[in-house]
Amino acid sequence: MNTATQTDIGIDRSVGDFRYDVNYEFDAGTGLSEKTIEYISEIKKDPEWVRAFRRDAYRKFLEKPMPTHWASHDLDNIIFNNIRYYLSQGTQPKRSWDDVPEEMKLTFERLGIPEQERKFLAGVEAQFDSEAAYSNIKAAVGEQGVIFVGSGEGLLKHPEIFRKWFGKVIPTGDNKFSALNSAVFSGGSFIYVPPGVKVKHPLQAYFRINAENFGQFERTLIIADEGSEVMYMEGCTAPKFETATLHSAVVELVALKGAKIQYVTVQNWSPNVFNLVTKRGLAHEEAEIKWIDCNIGSRLTMKYPGVVMKGRKARGEVLSIALAGDGQHQDTGAKMIHAADETTSNIVSKSISLGTGRATYRGLVHMPKHLKGCKNNTECDALLINSTARTDTYPAISVRGQGNSSQHEASVSQISAEQIFYMQQRGISEGAAMSLAVNGFVNDLVQQFPMEYSVELKRLIDLEMEGSVG
Repeated sequence: MNTATQTDIGIDRSVGDFRYDVNYEFDAGTGLSEKTIEYISEIKKDPEWVRAFRRDAYRKFLEKPMPTHWASHDLDNIIFNNIRYYLSQGTQPKRSWDDVPEEMKLTFERLGIPEQERKFLAGVEAQFDSEAAYSNIKAAVGEQGVIFVGSGEGLLKHPEIFRKWFGKVIPTGDNKFSALNSAVFSGGSFIYVPPGVKVKHPLQAYFRINAENFGQFERTLIIADEGSEVMYMEGCTAPKFETATLHSAVVELVALKGAKIQYVTVQNWSPNVFNLVTKRGLAHEEAEIKWIDCNIGSRLTMKYPGVVMKGRKARGEVLSIALAGDGQHQDTGAKMIHAADETTSNIVSKSISLGTGRATYRGLVHMPKHLKGCKNNTECDALLINSTARTDTYPAISVRGQGNSSQHEASVSQISAEQIFYMQQRGISEGAAMSLAVNGFVNDLVQQFPMEYSVELKRLIDLEMEGSVG
């Protein structure tokens, strides 16, 4: 197998590696200070409680240390005063695609957003840098009482629902980057699904970074009321710049009694992006929260979707795929906190490392001793494409008390040279043969992705494998 020539590994950036010059109406400038926070609040017309929330978060950000025990050598490259924290052409998203500014429309049309909306989505929000450029929900879904708007519109127009849960699942001071997001957050989605409503088609958001030296800090809050069901999908891209770009989102999910939330992410960040995201869900009695997460691209991703199972018979699940190419570190995993009897959690993590890429699984499972009938299953499978790739697994599983159980399996394998040779003898190119092997490795997980995303994921893997040989 010709692995010696694996030097310039990277996804075909023709999908996301483009940008348009934009004349921004609002620009907070470079650097972070109290003035930056006040500027964002003024532009967004924040109510006083949000202004106080931002100021408190900024103080906590300054107090919190960098998470130096994880990936510290990479995080040292983030210089907070070199980042632009707010850029927008206006704070109100357009409801009609025809009204979206031309350069933004061209961006999203190249990424296929209007076409996808027409085909299969119940609602779309498209965020460009700091604000949503376009936001729309199909009339039939809106008539069911479903709310799907940007987070800024949510806190202004639906404060009675928004404020009750905002910042309650992930406290401001959870970590340095959740504090940073809380101080400068802009964009993201707010979704509320009324009791008993089952949203038949997915709601989707698309997050696009267009500007250089930029930080995107969207904030998403999804509340599924009793007995309701919703699937939310997000996609993310950025053009390739020489300078570091920061993406630091916070996502909070609340599934009330008997509700179900599925949250699907397929990211294809360029190799200069630091992707540092805090995601957590709160599952009440007999509720279910499922994270389906695919991480391709970025310089460093640190993301550990979690579920706090607060109610009896609640269920949490994380299915994740991470692909680390040359110079990339995918530090991903899951956190499962059992906080009630008869709760169940399932973690399935698959990673692929090639070139000098590094994939790390970092997981936490916690079952206190006073609980009964709790179960956890954790599976971590890693695939190494060549001898220079690296994989690490750091599971932290704490199971106490009687009648609680957990099982953990981990495996590391390499693509078989004999298998590649066999396929090549039958006329399959080396890149295509490697792609078949990798897609076979992740196939059982990919089958759980929505059809549109599973096709996209297979295409991205094909491109990555083709670029990794010769």
